[in-house]
Amino acid sequence: MEDRLIDFAVMVIDIVEVLPATRAGNHIAGQLVRSGTSPAPNYGEAQSAESKKDFIHKIKIALKELRETPVWLRIILRKSMIEPAAQAELGLSECRELIRIFAKSIMTAESKKK
Repeated sequence: MEDRLIDFAVMVIDIVEVLPATRAGNHIAGQLVRSGTSPAPNYGEAQSAESKKDFIHKIKIALKELRETPVWLRIILRKSMIEPAAQAELGLSECRELIRIFAKSIMTAESKKK
């Protein structure tokens, strides 16, 4: 999973690097690079969690960032900020898959906590 999250972070960086150097492009780039790259290190922290509660908390932080990322990608797509759009569409698809995985991981961890 860590490698997949790193690959996703690299994909996000690739998208950010082709955004236009406009006021909006720079703002979205900053937001997207933060939300799209932070899940990988957050997941790394979760792997060394001190308790099940700490693990769940750290995974929830990663999920929160993952849930922010598709919004920025959808803005990029709707505004046609990059061409071709395939790169952003691929990022959006991967992010949605990661969200499902993380949401399920949290549900599983919480059920085992009880």
